[in-house]
Amino acid sequence: MGAPVRNQEERRADIRACHDILARGSKSFVAASRMLPARLHDRTAALYAFCRVADDAVDLGADAGQSLLRLHARLDRIYAGQPDPDPVDRAFCDLVHELGIPRAVPAALLEGFAWDAERRRYATEQDLEAYCARVASTVGVMMTLVFGARSPSLLARACDLGLAMQLTNICRDVGEDARAGRVYLPLTWLAEAGLDADGLVARPAPSPALATVVRRTLALAETFYHRADGGMRLYPRDCRLGVRAARLIYAEIGRVIARNAYDSVTTRAYTSKARKLLLLTRAVAVLLWPGRASDAPPAPAVQFLVDAVAG
Repeated sequence: MGAPVRNQEERRADIRACHDILARGSKSFVAASRMLPARLHDRTAALYAFCRVADDAVDLGADAGQSLLRLHARLDRIYAGQPDPDPVDRAFCDLVHELGIPRAVPAALLEGFAWDAERRRYATEQDLEAYCARVASTVGVMMTLVFGARSPSLLARACDLGLAMQLTNICRDVGEDARAGRVYLPLTWLAEAGLDADGLVARPAPSPALATVVRRTLALAETFYHRADGGMRLYPRDCRLGVRAARLIYAEIGRVIARNAYDSVTTRAYTSKARKLLLLTRAVAVLLWPGRASDAPPAPAVQFLVDAVAG
């Protein structure tokens, strides 16, 4: 069953509601999305709005478990073509049916939110990558489908970019997460540095030992940023600038963390407006030289997402 039939004015009203949510959202995402072609602005807003509303429902709800059950039920109705009478659900319903977004992809995003709600910790870098795949690479896959592309090679690189961005976010938010009782840094890496997660939650404080773990996590992010660069040539030409801008802006957060001596407990890294403008200017180079395409296989953590689209 497809999306419900609505007149153009009703559809436009739903999209306006999604744009309002986007305008109040991530400044970095907004800055990068403005570099995407106008033909994609409505679809990008619909996707972002659904992800934002779903995340907030879990984070801000009184009972995360019940919130997740309701979200899965909403997703069921969206894929059945019978969305709730909510502008975000209706707009996302239009999107998934027009683009053929496999249900497994947003379902994996909700699974990542469930892991957040249970404050799951990650023993190894592979475990952490599995989490990042769910909360970030899923969005990369859906954005790629929004662009009108779905080749396995490009999806693999879009997933790499999602992994890199989420790892950067984790490094930026070490102190904030610890104060909320959450630790995302790999437990084995903490142990190797003489630290443990419970101690970090009990007494969040910068230290040379913690700095080594943050630096190691940022190095892993850089590996995925470089892998993601192999997809720039594969994106539709009018989408390359937006993707490149997002890549540069997020990677810069990691460089700010490094300049802060890897202290993400007492200092929160951010990119100034002037720096973002410079990075957006640098991103223009991708239009002249998008680099070489890569056909490297997907990272193991994201293989299931690429397979979901291929299937």
